[in-house]
Amino acid sequence: MTKVPTTDLARCVRQVKALVRAGCGLVRIAVPRRADTQALAQIVAKVEVPLIADIHFSPARAIEAIEAGAAKIRLNPGNIKNPDDIHRIIDAAKAHRVAIRIGVNEASIRDLKQAPVPSEHRTGLMLEEMRGYIRQFEERGFDQLVLSAKSADTLRTIEVNRAIADAFAYPIHLGLTHAGLPEDARVPSAVALGTLLAEGIGDTIRVSAAGDPTIETGIARQILVALGLRERTRPELIVCPTCGRTEIDVVKLARHVERALRRVAKPCRVAVMGCVVNGPGEAADADVAICAAREKAFLYVRGRKVTILAESEIVPRLLAAIAEL
Repeated sequence: MTKVPTTDLARCVRQVKALVRAGCGLVRIAVPRRADTQALAQIVAKVEVPLIADIHFSPARAIEAIEAGAAKIRLNPGNIKNPDDIHRIIDAAKAHRVAIRIGVNEASIRDLKQAPVPSEHRTGLMLEEMRGYIRQFEERGFDQLVLSAKSADTLRTIEVNRAIADAFAYPIHLGLTHAGLPEDARVPSAVALGTLLAEGIGDTIRVSAAGDPTIETGIARQILVALGLRERTRPELIVCPTCGRTEIDVVKLARHVERALRRVAKPCRVAVMGCVVNGPGEAADADVAICAAREKAFLYVRGRKVTILAESEIVPRLLAAIAEL
């Protein structure tokens, strides 16, 4: 999702294009005001990726975004109380062949004026809320739906999406909301989304993290690659965990290698090992590997020991070996 003002056309378009380069296949854009939906129409014309308009409270913004060229709108019907407004949105989406993502958040089932909903009842309430929304759309003859139920709780995110997958046949968008700073969002997002995707649940995903949205995309791509759902496009770096057998600073060497690999746009496995116990075995599984000892290292290419290197030669010769693959 973009994180700059939608009305700042140049910055918004740059961010959309940066997200596409990072691997996004869909980009969501906030359109809370009329000026934003007007800007959306111009952004649609300047980018080649489908755009999703993020709608919360305004039926007018939803219809404007549909007419502006959004491929899909994100809608929480619970925020739009008048059924006639929902019908107008549905009719506009049907006329323009635009999909609608129905979003239900755990927060939306709470009434802050009432006692908190017990945690064990929240999944059931979210499911029933989703069922009621779907009924509104189906009664209007609209089925271009994507379903989304989000929570900040990792286990509840898994639970509610399993329930939705069992109950409905529509595509599902996965996300763990309020996941935190990138370093805090990585593990909970991988657990929640990875578990569901491994079970065959989920058609699109978004990792939520504060800050640069390309970092979100990087985390999402790592999850997909780890599950074999996307092909690797850059090097994978394997590093020995180190122990008392190591005679060099493996982490320091691995950091040098990692920085050098940022310039490499080739899918390959690179290993940096720190002793002769695990090193040769890991080297056999890597395209290129370094098994380092004190002041020297052994260079392996696809399991075959090629040469012995001085410490100063390690990174240049490693890059050369990758280039020759």
